[in-house]
Amino acid sequence: MIDLVALRRELHADPEVGLQLPRTRSRVLEALRGADLEITRGQGLSSVTAVLRGGRPGPSVLLRGDMDGLPIAEDTGLPFASTNGAMHACGHDLHTAALVGAAHQLAADRENLSGDVVFMFQPGEEGHGGAKAMLAEGVLAASGSKPVAAYALHVMSDLPHGVFFGRPGPIMAAYSTLRIEVIGRGGHGGRPHEALDPIPVAAQIMTAVQTYVARRFNAFDPVVLTFGEFHAGTAPNVIAERATLNAGIRTFSPAHTRRIAVELPALAEELAVASGCRADVTFTPVMAPTVNDPQAATVLEQVARTLGTYVELENPRSGSEDFSEILAQVPGAFGYLGAAFPDSEPQAGNHSPRAVFDDSLLADAAGLLAGCARHHLCTGS
Repeated sequence: MIDLVALRRELHADPEVGLQLPRTRSRVLEALRGADLEITRGQGLSSVTAVLRGGRPGPSVLLRGDMDGLPIAEDTGLPFASTNGAMHACGHDLHTAALVGAAHQLAADRENLSGDVVFMFQPGEEGHGGAKAMLAEGVLAASGSKPVAAYALHVMSDLPHGVFFGRPGPIMAAYSTLRIEVIGRGGHGGRPHEALDPIPVAAQIMTAVQTYVARRFNAFDPVVLTFGEFHAGTAPNVIAERATLNAGIRTFSPAHTRRIAVELPALAEELAVASGCRADVTFTPVMAPTVNDPQAATVLEQVARTLGTYVELENPRSGSEDFSEILAQVPGAFGYLGAAFPDSEPQAGNHSPRAVFDDSLLADAAGLLAGCARHHLCTGS
């Protein structure tokens, strides 16, 4: 049996970002050797689609694991920490290893499977459109029939050790971006009256947009907005010509997504004009909300309870996930596995340079994915 912990740590030490992950793909292909799978490599991205043929005919089930890291310099002090400027700060190294583990588990049991399993090793989940790209390249047709169900699991460094989480219906938010470029007139820092300084205007817009979201949207159907970038200027004695703001926005209902797409750009543009400047605003939908099929969510819960503790989330979480693209076309479910170390102090959350994950849980993660596939292929349900 393949050593999943060793595989995860090898992946962790050498993360890659975006759609092109050649070293990661090579490691995945090597790890799948011996499982007798039909392998397809992505053309426009470093994806791997592997099909397992069961011993008897039947439907197909898709299991997804994302493979990309983040452009974060790691600060964990782990002996296998990345030193290349990128980091598996979201646990995708565990997802990849778990999917490899599920592939080997199911391959060993293929004669008892009535149908096929599609293993979707996906690059570019972190805002790069990897799921859309794999859909465009035909991942749903890989086995010859569209999957009847799809499942994915996400580890979380700030949730209790070994506990599975899920819920029917929406489980993660939609994600959009808002880019605001304020155009003024540059000049000398000592004579601001001769220029149109875009920096204080951009600061006012940032405050106004955040206030608008807080005061104009229902707190029980929230809009979560974060300005993660503010770029302007080149020297302390120069008034810049332009200032740029970039925000990430999470929404939980289509109605609010439609509203912010209209109202926030209008607010920014009008405030800029009121100050004598101009604003070029771009609103971009990036990911749809992740919505679990109720029956598939029940399958995930049942399998999780055979492995350990399961907790149903009362509310969706405010992160976003492009597995939503798969669930928009195939009924399925997305769940979480708490990967905080047991009996430790509160740990840094995902996307932190200090995020750490307990990889002793890889067997449970692989078992959850394999168990969901078995439910459909061993029972005929």
